[in-house]
Amino acid sequence: MTRAASGATRRAGPERDLPIAEQAEALREETEQLKRAMETRPVIDLARGVLMTVWSCTPDDAWDILVRVSQNSNTKLHDVAEAVVATTQQKPMPARLQDHLSAAVAEWRAREAGQG
Repeated sequence: MTRAASGATRRAGPERDLPIAEQAEALREETEQLKRAMETRPVIDLARGVLMTVWSCTPDDAWDILVRVSQNSNTKLHDVAEAVVATTQQKPMPARLQDHLSAAVAEWRAREAGQG
């Protein structure tokens, strides 16, 4: 973003060359994405905490495990996180996600063992 002579903040970069209607639509889309991220973040953080507690991993390791499960299972990160958190309420994780979670944890453990 840049500051115009009037003091108004403008977006820098290629978006500036778009017509106003397209800029407005791009900003609406970005706002929706940010709102969705803010809504889903708490459950993702809870899931990270569950993984950190169960496997004594770092916050970054827990994040990497969740992302790996999400990517390998073609499941939204938020949905993976909800499934992990639900296990704390005695709700079983879907078998497909459990398989991917087990594989991601095994990969993490192998990396950890290789560093020691």
